[in-house]
Amino acid sequence: MKTSAVYLSLVTALFVVLSSQGTSQAISVSGGNQTLTINAGTAGGQPTSVSNTTCSLSYQRQSKTSKITVATSCAGQSFNLSVLATNVTKGNAAPQVSLVNGNPAADFITNIPSTGTRNATCNLQYTASATFSQGNSSEVGNDVHTVTYTILAQ
Repeated sequence: MKTSAVYLSLVTALFVVLSSQGTSQAISVSGGNQTLTINAGTAGGQPTSVSNTTCSLSYQRQSKTSKITVATSCAGQSFNLSVLATNVTKGNAAPQVSLVNGNPAADFITNIPSTGTRNATCNLQYTASATFSQGNSSEVGNDVHTVTYTILAQ
């Protein structure tokens, strides 16, 4: 029973604030700001990660082969957040990208061709995870991420 109480008291909230950078609306994020809350786990194990697929990314081809990068800003980050591009209509999605405060922007979608249809989209799958050693939101506070997507020449 003591283990169950620990699991029930573990609430890890990750707030994701989305932004995009690019010229003349060449890239935009839909779906609004999201909250991911971890509030369950397996007895004898770690908390259960949670995923969110509410958001999508729209982007336009550029005059040169291009790519989209992703980065986060999260002062005092305590928990884990990653993002994966799914159902990509133009370009090649990278494997799941771990979003860590202070890390340089990582390639997210590469080889976006400069020819063909102008508009493209993908779905965004965010996954939040935590370990007991990282603590919980009651102890260390919530993580608030500003996730930035940038389209640029490859």
